[in-house]
Amino acid sequence: MDRPMPSEPTWPAWWDRELELSAHVLRRMVDRDFSEVDLRRMLDEATGLRPDIEAGRWIVATRHLDRRWEVILEPDESVGVVLVVTAYPVSTSQP
Repeated sequence: MDRPMPSEPTWPAWWDRELELSAHVLRRMVDRDFSEVDLRRMLDEATGLRPDIEAGRWIVATRHLDRRWEVILEPDESVGVVLVVTAYPVSTSQP
C-alpha cells in the first residue's frame, strides 16, 4: 500500500534571501567541525521551521553527518538578509 508523502514545509518569504554569518556561528564552525558549505547544505535540506523562544528568531530542523541538527536564523528585514546565529547537533539523550 502506498503511503502519502509528507507535505513539504511552507517556507517564509525571507527563506531565499542572502545569508549573513554571525561571528558566533563562525566560531562554532571550528568547535563543531562544520563548514559554510555544510551549513548551506543543511539549510537546503531542512525539514522544518519553528519560532525560537527569542522573538524574531527561527529554529531550522535539519541533518548533518547522519545526526539531527538545528540552525538558528534571524531574518533582518531592514537590510534584507538572514543572519545565521548558530548551528548545533541535537542531543538524542534524555536527562
